[in-house]
Amino acid sequence: MTRNMPDAPAVVLTVLLSLLDRSRTRSGMDDASALRHTVERAIHAEKIGLHRFWVAEHHAVPGIASGAPAVLAAAVASRTSRIRVGSGGVMLPNHQPLIVAEQFLMLESLFPRRIDLGVGRSLGFTEPVRAALRSEHADTFDADIAELRSYLDGSGSVTARPATPPPPMFVLATGAGLEVAARAGLPVVVGGPVLQNIDPLALYRKHFRATSSNPELYVIVSLDVTIAADSADARRLALPEAWATARSRREGEFPALEPAAAIDESRWTPRTRDRIEASLASSILGTAEQVRARLEELVERTGANEIMASTSTYDRAELFDADAAFAQLAGVVGRTAVAG
Repeated sequence: MTRNMPDAPAVVLTVLLSLLDRSRTRSGMDDASALRHTVERAIHAEKIGLHRFWVAEHHAVPGIASGAPAVLAAAVASRTSRIRVGSGGVMLPNHQPLIVAEQFLMLESLFPRRIDLGVGRSLGFTEPVRAALRSEHADTFDADIAELRSYLDGSGSVTARPATPPPPMFVLATGAGLEVAARAGLPVVVGGPVLQNIDPLALYRKHFRATSSNPELYVIVSLDVTIAADSADARRLALPEAWATARSRREGEFPALEPAAAIDESRWTPRTRDRIEASLASSILGTAEQVRARLEELVERTGANEIMASTSTYDRAELFDADAAFAQLAGVVGRTAVAG
């Protein structure tokens, strides 16, 4: 006789919450201010209890001041004491793997057990930038990751210094990058198109090869998350970034953030309006309760272990308030799993 077994109980897995800061420049402020603001935001992120704070790599982009993530991560880590600090990410086509290994082993030595190494495959924003970076157009991402890991774990053809246990590595991944990460047994950071079509993420889960350093897969979802008193206010805070994105597609240049009031006074073409609406639709914005519900739907659909908000807006005080509201969702946003 077959005995009916009870269903395994459902459990809620808490999702970690983190920030990615791209050192966005602001109209009327110099680039140095953007870097100081990044460090100040990291201090605030630690104070409000967020898990990680990552910085970016963009070269010769007018609206972004961060071109050297290892240097900026060092500045952030030196002004904080607990929050994990990392790169979102180091773009391997622009660097020799040995140099990246040396930079992040040094960071790990100086700030032990607090450093993350996120790596990506994006080339420069424009052809002149790619030429200036001496970027190769051949796709060597898979080989670059393998070489970088060999220097980090001490198995490479030369010994990278300082010799220290390596920081964890993450892959900023699209479809092809997810395949590389699965074969290498590395955690991933996904956003954009992957969130619209999660088939590549399902393949990552299917083909993930566990390693001693990463016995289980790990997924971070990154997107803009803006929390305010009401939906209209959240939309206002998200508008400067959406406006900049729309202008970049029209003009080929990513501009500094502008105040929402100034943007409202600008003349919008129908195409610009469509692009702004598309950008806003790809983010999660609203009240804390509205955002919590949408984040829970997102993590249920993607199986994410962590949400990394890439939010930015012109007004820094309002940005800090939005960050604090986001941090208050920690321990509340989760995904349901079946135990047993």
